[in-house]
Amino acid sequence: MSNSSSIGHFLLLALADTRQLQLLHFCLLLGISLAALLGNGLIISAVACGHHLHTPMFFFLLNLALSDLGSICTTVPKAMHNSLWDTRNISYKGCAAQLFFFMFFISAEFYLLTIMCYDRYVSICKPLHYGTLLGSRACAHMAAAAWASGFLYSLLHTANTFSLPLCHGNALGQFFCEIPQILKLSCSNSSLRELGLIAVSACLLLSCFVFIVFSYVQIFRAVLRIPSEQGRHKAFSPCLPHPAVVSLFLSTGFFAYLKPPSMTSPSLDLALSVLYSVVPPALNPLIYSLRNQELKAAVRTLITGCFQEH
Repeated sequence: MSNSSSIGHFLLLALADTRQLQLLHFCLLLGISLAALLGNGLIISAVACGHHLHTPMFFFLLNLALSDLGSICTTVPKAMHNSLWDTRNISYKGCAAQLFFFMFFISAEFYLLTIMCYDRYVSICKPLHYGTLLGSRACAHMAAAAWASGFLYSLLHTANTFSLPLCHGNALGQFFCEIPQILKLSCSNSSLRELGLIAVSACLLLSCFVFIVFSYVQIFRAVLRIPSEQGRHKAFSPCLPHPAVVSLFLSTGFFAYLKPPSMTSPSLDLALSVLYSVVPPALNPLIYSLRNQELKAAVRTLITGCFQEH
């Protein structure tokens, strides 16, 4: 019986068995991570440099891009390193750090998506109060609350998870460190605290989800009351990327964690984990830029300016 004090490292799940597939996975992860870095980096630069984009919607989008960059930079580099060098090791402290930062960025992203939903709700349902409810100070406070909540949420989970005695080896069934895989290594009686935290977290996430659904019901009702079809399209068009991003974020995560036990297999679990942890940060910039003419124009101006300088 080993415990956490005697474990110096964990063994992550290998992405592939053969050397050729390992190198293929390395190239795929490299391509996805570069797309995420480029897309989110362009959004951050465009919003920071474009003074006409200094609005609440783009301010929260900048924060969302930061969380996307953070989440993909937490998990992918280690997976790429392991695939390239044919290893599975991650140190105990490295695993704790990876778990903390992944939980931090993912939870902050969900809180930011909830705030962005409130921004869309106020802009359509209470446009006359938009400047009052979403002033610069209010936006800064809401963004700070999202990051602080994500930090506290992650800190509690990480501290509690790594305080559990580990009795079942050090092999994780995932290509990065996550709570369910570490709980499988712990003594069953010791994981009750973590399960309690997860239950509280589920209530918080459900509350955010209900708020998002309720807000969009109100948004739909307000848009349908607009008499002209052009007016309805103009009002709702800026809102479309947000539900698409929320749906991608929630559907991949929920299916990965709540799928029926009969559907469990190593290859499916690995594919789902990549789908919810790696793909959304790369797709989110594309989803937001496709429907937003202001953002596309700002990104185009930014790229053109960079080429002209060189």
